[in-house]
Amino acid sequence: MIGRPADGRRRRPALVLLALLAAVVATPAAAALPAGSPLAAPIAAAASSGLTVTADARYVVDPGKHRVHVTVGLAATNHRTDTKTHRFFFDRTFLAVQPATTGYRVASAGAKPSVHVSRRTATYVLLEVDFGAHLAAGASRTFSLSFDLSDPGGAPTRTTRIGSSLVSFGVWGFGNAGTPGGSVSVVFPPGFSISVDAPEFSAPTSDAAGNVTYATGRLATPLTFFAFFVADRPGAYKETILPVVIGGQSIPITIRAWPDDPAWATRVGGLLQRGLPALAADIGLPWTVDQPLVVSEATSRTSAGFSGRYNPPAGQIEIAYYASPFVVLHEAAHAWFDGSLLADRWASEGFASYYALRAAAAIGEKHVTGDALTPALEAARIPLNAWSAPGTASKIVEDAEYATALSLATQIATRAGPDGLRAVWRAIHERRAAYQPVGPTASLETATDAPDWRGLLDLLEDRTPNTYDDLWTSFVVRPSDAPLLAARATARRAYDSLASRAVPWTLPRVVRDALRAWQFDQVAELESGASRALDQRDAVHAAATDAGLAPPPLMEVDFEGPRGFTASVAEGDAELSAIAAYRTAAASRSAEPDPLARIGLWNNEPLAALTGAAGSFTAGDLATSVSLSAYAHQVWATAADVGRNRVLAAGASLAAIVVGLWLVRRWRRDRAIRPRRPAHAHRT
Repeated sequence: MIGRPADGRRRRPALVLLALLAAVVATPAAAALPAGSPLAAPIAAAASSGLTVTADARYVVDPGKHRVHVTVGLAATNHRTDTKTHRFFFDRTFLAVQPATTGYRVASAGAKPSVHVSRRTATYVLLEVDFGAHLAAGASRTFSLSFDLSDPGGAPTRTTRIGSSLVSFGVWGFGNAGTPGGSVSVVFPPGFSISVDAPEFSAPTSDAAGNVTYATGRLATPLTFFAFFVADRPGAYKETILPVVIGGQSIPITIRAWPDDPAWATRVGGLLQRGLPALAADIGLPWTVDQPLVVSEATSRTSAGFSGRYNPPAGQIEIAYYASPFVVLHEAAHAWFDGSLLADRWASEGFASYYALRAAAAIGEKHVTGDALTPALEAARIPLNAWSAPGTASKIVEDAEYATALSLATQIATRAGPDGLRAVWRAIHERRAAYQPVGPTASLETATDAPDWRGLLDLLEDRTPNTYDDLWTSFVVRPSDAPLLAARATARRAYDSLASRAVPWTLPRVVRDALRAWQFDQVAELESGASRALDQRDAVHAAATDAGLAPPPLMEVDFEGPRGFTASVAEGDAELSAIAAYRTAAASRSAEPDPLARIGLWNNEPLAALTGAAGSFTAGDLATSVSLSAYAHQVWATAADVGRNRVLAAGASLAAIVVGLWLVRRWRRDRAIRPRRPAHAHRT
């Protein structure tokens, strides 16, 4: 629930109370006042006169006649004692009652008292009650004084309103100084929901007709007693549906006003019809309220006196009958600043106030002011991060925090500019996180929750060219939060440096997520790992370039992916080893091989193997690359020996052939010259 306290413009109408106004004063006959004497004179006379007056006041609310009928039972006692030479008596008293009262009457048994107005001011009416007969020493007499407390009409912020839907009025106690006694009771007809903050009242009681009575006991100091009643009839509304065009879309707004207060519906409805489009254009966001918006006339139900409340889930705004245009537009701005755009109360309240003032100016509402951060409020303010839930802080702290929130929002807006703020609101609306990655392979990174004071600072500095941490130091952070700002500055500088150094690589999201969460110890650890991986990348690139190789993308994949910086460094170690093998192989190749080496290279393809090693390296098949490099190196390194062996083997083979041929020829020759034996005859 988003609440707006009222004070002057926002709180209940201010009530000016003077102790004088609730006083009964008496004038002794022996000290009759000359015409034109100041009021202080009868008060002084009464203080030492010996006359005491107690009063039992009964207030009966009469909505049909727009009045509260007041009956005051006065009991006057003369405490003086006659002497042989002096008689002491009293013939009148003075009674100060509320302004806007009429119909004064007084009665007493056995006498004909009278009452008339002695003085009328904006804050009280002084009545002179003539006893009608002397009140002798030691005597007592009772009087019944009655008058009506009427609704004077006029401004919605007026103190006294008596109608069928709303009743608000102040209740005074009566008596004279230093005299305890008397009481106050207030009677309401049935059907009202009643609020009052006065501990002297006991729990209300109801009679058979449903009338509700609040009553005090015997008052110890009746002149200090004051209570303010506010009561309304729940559900007694007249509804009007107003179409409001926002961004080309017609939005129905339901206005629920009390039947006897059509002026409120006209005033608030007109402000919303003109103000909502102005707010939407200035904030730069579409209408985001999913359900129909209902704006209801209301009273304040809290001791803090909130004059505006917005319930985002229900799409309902309650605006007090006396709320100013500033409050109406402030609550309307909460349609955007409803807790889903900004998480912190101070941010939602501050920017709702800032845009309310801008909307008022845009639609021509004059003399609309916000919460000024006066020296007194400046002295009472606390860090905005320490601002508690609505209604839990003291009035002066609440006022100071509203004023501080508006002051800060205004300073932020001045620095960011209208377009800068719109860019921030659009980023939040689209769930774009701060610290978006850059590069050809970068993709959008989103945030799931509304930014708090940390995320708002990040987005402001991400989407506008200015810095705001000095404002956060002055207005937002508690002492315990302050070290975070220094750590943030260090982490951001390191991140910016690493992000630039990493191009065309992109730092992995885990670094940005830690930065967004203000986990700066983790950020430092990740940044150290990233720096080591980039050192390794640079070493690989230098070695590969020197060797004429194109590095594979595996280090980058590990660097940007879930395997992380350690895997990227390990991959770099493996690539450096493969480059070393390739360089060794390439170095073993002779540009002008000797004849023996040429013979050794016959029927071998070391250059093809080396080319294959380069291709396998670029493709990331480091094992094959190393194997082919080793093969090429072995072939080139042993080519002369292999050639020599081949020559020797070839010579030996030739000699063997020559010897073999010689032996064959010799055998053939020997066979040709050997004599034949004669043939022998056979016997028959």
